[in-house]
Amino acid sequence: MSSSTALLSNRVSYSIDVVRDEARRLVAKGIVSRQQPIYILCHYISAREWVCVENELDRCNFLLRDRIGDLLGNEHWDND
Repeated sequence: MSSSTALLSNRVSYSIDVVRDEARRLVAKGIVSRQQPIYILCHYISAREWVCVENELDRCNFLLRDRIGDLLGNEHWDND
């Protein structure tokens, strides 16, 4: 196996659900807000993994300038 093949096989795959869960976790901790652009998440995801995240966002028609709230969508609160 060549080194480039080995690198590709070790690459982590990110589904949009994984990206949303990570964004939701950061919002819940108060680290980022729903009003910030999605690209702010790159500060909390390693550069190597960010490429995969960016590809998944693109595949799901999200722009890096879209708000994190757009990524998370509507959330249901039981105590409203």
